[in-house]
Amino acid sequence: MRIPRIYQAGSIPLQQEFALAEDGANHIGRVLRMQAGDELCLFNGDGQNYQALITAVEKKQLLVKAISSTDNPVESPLKLHLGQGISRGDRMDFVIQKAVELGVTEITPLFTERCGVKLDAERLAKRTEQWQKIAIAACEQSGRSVVPQVHTAIQLTKWLAQETKDLKLTLDPWTSDSIKTIAGSQAIRLVIGPEGGFTDAEVAQTKDAGFMAVRLGPRVLRTETAALTAISALQLQFGDLA
Repeated sequence: MRIPRIYQAGSIPLQQEFALAEDGANHIGRVLRMQAGDELCLFNGDGQNYQALITAVEKKQLLVKAISSTDNPVESPLKLHLGQGISRGDRMDFVIQKAVELGVTEITPLFTERCGVKLDAERLAKRTEQWQKIAIAACEQSGRSVVPQVHTAIQLTKWLAQETKDLKLTLDPWTSDSIKTIAGSQAIRLVIGPEGGFTDAEVAQTKDAGFMAVRLGPRVLRTETAALTAISALQLQFGDLA
C-alpha cells in the first residue's frame, strides 16, 4: 500500500507527538480510515519528506509523531512562473493542478480583457485560497515537497510590469520561433491568455514588456491545453522531463 502524503503547515518537530491539521486529519481518519501505528509521509513546503506514525486517532483530533526527515530531490532545475489568464468554470482549477504536477514554481492568475470572470475582494480571497489548496493537493499526489505559491490575481499590465531577470515567453502559433530555438535558461516567465486569447492591444503589451513569442506548432490550442503543453515542452527542453 502506498504511504499517504499529507501537507502539514508550519514546523514539523521530530520525535514529538502533535495533532495533524484538520484537512489532513479528516482525510486520514475519515476517508482512508487509518489507525494508530500506520505510516504517513508529511511535508510542509521546506523540501523535506517527514516519515511519521499515527499515534492516536481520537474523536476530535488525530495525533502523529515524525520519526525522521529526508531530502526530497524531485524539484525541477527550471524555475517557471506561470502567468495564466483566468478562465471560467473549472478550467482554471485544472490548469493549476496540472501545472503544479508538471513542476511550476509560481502561478499568478491574471485578469485580462477577455477573461470573463468578475470577482470582488471577498470572492477573490476565497478563490485564491481554493487555488492554493489545489496546488497543495497536487503536491501531495505528485510527490513534491515544495509548494508553489499561487499569488493573488492581478491585472495583466501589472504582472507584465514586474521587474525580473527571467526569460519571458508568450505563445503565438504564427511566429517563426519555437521553444527548441530559444537560448537556454533556468528561470522563465510564461504568460498564457484566457479563453478567446489576448486582444491585439494585450499582445502589443507583452511585446513592449520584452516577452518573446514562440510557437508550439501550427494549431491554435485552448488555453488550458496551451499552458500545459508549453510547460511540458519547457521542462523537456530545460527542466527534468525525459
